[in-house]
Amino acid sequence: MGQKRTIIKGGNVIGRGVEDIAIVDGYISERGVNIVVEDGDEVIDATGLAVAPAFVDVHVHLREPGFGYKERIATGTMAAARGGYTTVCPMPNLNPVPDSVENLKMQQDIIDRDAKIEVLPYAAITVGRKGLELVDVAALHDKVCAFSDDGSGVQVDGMMERAMTEAVKYDALIAAHCEVEELLKGGYIHDGEYARQHNHLGICSESEWEQVKRDIEIAERLGCRYHVCHISTKETVQLVREAKARGVKVTCETGPHYLIFTDMDLEEDARWKMNPPLRSAEDRAALVAGIVDGTIDMIATDHAPHSIEEKSKGLKDSAMGIVGLETAFAALNTHLVRKGIISLERLVEIMSLNPRKVFRIAGGLEVGERADVVLLDLEREWRVDSNNFFSMGKVTMFDGREMIGDVAMTIHRGAVVYDNKTK
Repeated sequence: MGQKRTIIKGGNVIGRGVEDIAIVDGYISERGVNIVVEDGDEVIDATGLAVAPAFVDVHVHLREPGFGYKERIATGTMAAARGGYTTVCPMPNLNPVPDSVENLKMQQDIIDRDAKIEVLPYAAITVGRKGLELVDVAALHDKVCAFSDDGSGVQVDGMMERAMTEAVKYDALIAAHCEVEELLKGGYIHDGEYARQHNHLGICSESEWEQVKRDIEIAERLGCRYHVCHISTKETVQLVREAKARGVKVTCETGPHYLIFTDMDLEEDARWKMNPPLRSAEDRAALVAGIVDGTIDMIATDHAPHSIEEKSKGLKDSAMGIVGLETAFAALNTHLVRKGIISLERLVEIMSLNPRKVFRIAGGLEVGERADVVLLDLEREWRVDSNNFFSMGKVTMFDGREMIGDVAMTIHRGAVVYDNKTK
């Protein structure tokens, strides 16, 4: 008797055509046309579905420990599985902050107990994310996916230099939320036309790109692996493009919402409030161009759930952040792929292949790789209803919008973690 196999049968493997995939003990064991089914094999009929390596989101907020009323690791990872993700990387704005081995263990214990998929946490760059004292990079680097003070930019140039100097020693990745606090001036949406028309305080683009420029200069000098979180401005795109051309080890991400909406889509509703904010049509065009030409490496949702109360105070006073795990693929398929802006293959690159490569995450469709697989129904039409989300967060500007394309099944380590194939 051979080992029990699972065979994904007759799916259209993106970039390869119709092919069967066999899985044994959580790894891809064989690929080919018409793999023979033997007694005891479990067969997943993927006829009419697209097959891709499952998605990775390197920028989510799962809120535990410390803020379980917003989201829990159990609910956030189930939302991720529903969205086709098998790996997510939660940000360190937690209580306690994962700035030491002891604090990180508190988070890891919840992950080990409750996660439905792989969860690879970040460590903070500075103690308490306060920007004053560097964490012990030596003690933490092999326990986390990267270092970030997300939610806060590292304000002191010398501190970022020390962080990158330490990171280079261990080939660790610094992932920066870039924001010059002295330029914010109380702003809470983009400093653009909508803010002027509706008397809102704006956040200038320079508050993002000025710190990106500083960090690139340090990373270039030190040879540090540097990743820019949730980029939103045309200037940032150009800075990254030029740095890559010079051979700097820089990568970046943007979110689905920045590629689809602008500040002129805003309404007086906190569904439209996040940080960085939705910016101008010119910025959006630059971001789309960056996706097309490869400047932008990956999509990250910045899934940031809050309580309904925290998001019920309008644009000015509500908390920053929207949820995105359960809508990302459908939104990008609807607005980018089906409109001919990018190919489905490119979407898989930026949602799966590139984040795995940059963050050194296992999984894929090649023989010997961990079997992290997503089956996609590219033609399914559906309407977003946040009441049906697995996430505790319900606030998204996609609510009520029609989508084309959906996740039919998510498989992690060879096991089905989400099944919507027959519905």
